[in-house]
Amino acid sequence: MQPLQQQNAGYDRAITVFSPDGRLFQVEYAREAVKRGTTSLGLKSKEGVVLIVDKRTVSRLVEAKSIEKIFQIDNHIGAATSGLVADARALIERARIESQINRITYNEPILVGGLAKKICDMKQMYTQNGGVRPFGSALIIGGVNGEEVKLFETDPSGALIEYKATAIGSGVQAAMDVFEERYEDDISLEDAINLGLDALYEATEGRTTAQSVEIAVIEVDTQSYRKLSDDEVSEYVEALLERNAEEEEEESEEEAEEAVEEEADETAEDEASEETSEDVVDENVTEESVGEKDSEE
Repeated sequence: MQPLQQQNAGYDRAITVFSPDGRLFQVEYAREAVKRGTTSLGLKSKEGVVLIVDKRTVSRLVEAKSIEKIFQIDNHIGAATSGLVADARALIERARIESQINRITYNEPILVGGLAKKICDMKQMYTQNGGVRPFGSALIIGGVNGEEVKLFETDPSGALIEYKATAIGSGVQAAMDVFEERYEDDISLEDAINLGLDALYEATEGRTTAQSVEIAVIEVDTQSYRKLSDDEVSEYVEALLERNAEEEEEESEEEAEEAVEEEADETAEDEASEETSEDVVDENVTEESVGEKDSEE
């Protein structure tokens, strides 16, 4: 019988062919492209949706403003991307077209979930047609339907899941750990921004700066998409860095106190062992003295 690797050989060359264990390797490779991208986050709050992205540049010569990871789809919908930038741009353009078609046809804004499903339908078609490949990009689509706040994540396979808070990209695990621990259903928009930045800080291992962060919000009150200005982002990031500096200082103090306590415990143990040794020596001396007296008698 042939080894499993030989059995699977060639199944990753055609998008429309399943492997013997039911996998589409090209779709999995597209997911890997997303995992290699920078981290993007989305959170729901009772006041709206928050989208945050890390647009860290690979060179100081790159103009940070030229890197787009957050896009406006319609007045009430925005999207954050991770993965292949060109693929994401194509999906964003398609989403904008679908939104305008709905507005012209029905004279009303498209539902956030309806738009997300249309994008996922398009993604799914690119997993079963010959001569094409899956989109190597994932989207977090957020928006408001009247008083309802919606947040969806789309997968390269065309899968669609609604979330309260989610992340995509290279730092997804660290960010989701923060969300799992600290997210609350009644979180305010302000707290959601701070929580998202805390998650991004963990995802980037502390390499978060005002120049590398982009934030957008879609509020229930205004029913409109708004990207935060550079000054607003700087204020949030400065507060983030101050919080983490204080936490690191507290941790350092606790570690120093623990080190002092451990040293004190070790010193006490050493003194106790020395006293025990002295007692043993005294007992031995006493026994020898008694033995000598007995022998003299």
